[in-house]
Amino acid sequence: MNLDYKIRYIAKNTYENKTDGALWQFLIIPENNYSQQLISDEFINSLNIPVENSINGYGFRTYRIRPRQSIEEIVFTADFKIIKKVENIFERVSHEYSKDEYTNLRSLEFRAENDVFLRFTNLTSLHQKVDFEFDESITLFENLQNLNSWIKNEFTFKTNVTDIDTDLNHILEIKQGVCQDFTHLFIAIAKQFGIPSRYVSGYLHQGNGYFGDSQMHAWVECHIPDTGWIGFDPTNNLLAAEDHIKVAHGKDYSDCPPLKGVVYSSGKNETEYSVQVSAQQQQQ
Repeated sequence: MNLDYKIRYIAKNTYENKTDGALWQFLIIPENNYSQQLISDEFINSLNIPVENSINGYGFRTYRIRPRQSIEEIVFTADFKIIKKVENIFERVSHEYSKDEYTNLRSLEFRAENDVFLRFTNLTSLHQKVDFEFDESITLFENLQNLNSWIKNEFTFKTNVTDIDTDLNHILEIKQGVCQDFTHLFIAIAKQFGIPSRYVSGYLHQGNGYFGDSQMHAWVECHIPDTGWIGFDPTNNLLAAEDHIKVAHGKDYSDCPPLKGVVYSSGKNETEYSVQVSAQQQQQ
């Protein structure tokens, strides 16, 4: 079974004083992978400024805009159509315990292959002990499911208590945050145990009552030996499956923010976002 998704992304930028120049990059295009197919994408802006396409350092498509005129307000609108495959993640992983899994995890070959996603960053570093511990008498997949559940049970989803630079140790102290905070925490704990882990940005179909950011959602992908990359959503204690539409991945949020840029302007500026995700089952 497949799902047809439609996504509309809108960003509105307003400036107290006119800009003297700007460059924006949007990393918001759903990727093509084994579980999702991008059928169409359209990106326009209210001032009809030409849109450039580029590829970022991890190989993901971006939109770039360089306005030549001064701007007080601009609205960006993106529309995507995607076909998402419905799959049973449990069929992809081994449920039989084997010591070889841990031996392979710690092998030089596996660690060298995944070196980039074993490195700690400022956003994925812990300087204190956490209450969660890995149990080597069960599979890696079971351990990661337990970590997913632990974060969901120990922390409360709450907006406006953190920002993109919030330290993980502060998250552990206040026990609150949003999807990017819980994703960074999951990555930090998994990496401490030696599991390659990467930050994923994308869209979440929230029609089932899941928690997510009003702009873009975040979750984790972990590389399990002999299985491959599996997605975990600690905000909702879910495996990333048909409700998760991937855009990009990186070491942490700073590798894949949906919007970044440089604007030459004095005074205040504001950005408002809205994302609509709708899905329907494909007709057979």
